[in-house]
Amino acid sequence: MVGIDIGGTKTHLAIGYPEAVHDERTVPTSSWRTRSPQQDAAALAHQVRDCFGEQALSLPLAVGAHGCDSTAQCRAMEQELAAHLSGPVRVVNDAELMPWSMGVSAGIGVVSGTGAIAVARDPAGNLVTSGGWGWLLGDEGGASGIVREATRAVLAELDADRPRDPLVVRLLASLGAGDGAELAMALTLSNSADSWGSHAGEVFAAADEGSPVALRVIDEAAVHLASLVQRLLERGIAADQVVAGGAVIQAQPRLRTRFVDLLAERLPEVTVSVLDRPPVMGALALAAAPAHSNPVSTIAITLSEARS
Repeated sequence: MVGIDIGGTKTHLAIGYPEAVHDERTVPTSSWRTRSPQQDAAALAHQVRDCFGEQALSLPLAVGAHGCDSTAQCRAMEQELAAHLSGPVRVVNDAELMPWSMGVSAGIGVVSGTGAIAVARDPAGNLVTSGGWGWLLGDEGGASGIVREATRAVLAELDADRPRDPLVVRLLASLGAGDGAELAMALTLSNSADSWGSHAGEVFAAADEGSPVALRVIDEAAVHLASLVQRLLERGIAADQVVAGGAVIQAQPRLRTRFVDLLAERLPEVTVSVLDRPPVMGALALAAAPAHSNPVSTIAITLSEARS
């Protein structure tokens, strides 16, 4: 099987079986992705060929793609990829790889990385999402959202003439700012999710130093992530397992523990686990799954002329 995890920052490709990776490569997503479906499909097929050889194009392949946020988008990417491959193709949202990685084929996947989103499939197999609105409007449980909310909290502290909280000191230093005006301008000018998210570690470090403001920001992030799960269940998603992953929740025990505890309090019937393996393992598991378990339509056609 070939499994691919397309994140906003990096793309992880692997060849092997769900329980054993034979070879794997990681490349910057920006090195091949253009946001043109036709060009991206051709470029991704080229990556598979370069990494694993021509024969890999005939193997079952599954992709978890950041930015495929609807059933129609997943199917459109499948169709474009199928024009370059002779094996079956499956495409899902990258957050769906979380449950598949842990052997759960019908659970809720939660990502807390640069951004934050929860996803699942409804009884008809359609993708249902909660959150994931991006670093300007949402992503409160991800790195970029945490930094945005931390900055708002720090600015409120400075407005109230309370400059001694460890989060105030750390965030000002991290962004090279001397006061609130410079802090607001620095964050405004560094206008990307990755840039904002790169300062998230300061929030958790300040919490370790006893910052009440940082602790509040982290607690609010955990509440947001738990709410994403609740919204999916309220919309009729029938799932009793949640798998969470992403760089932030996997690396930060304060956020992870609070998220798990909140779901245990609110949804005691739901089993929650945190990813302990690369999400690309979920892509391999999806590629190996029978066609009837595919959350979207499976496409298998003969290799045709590449479209660019």
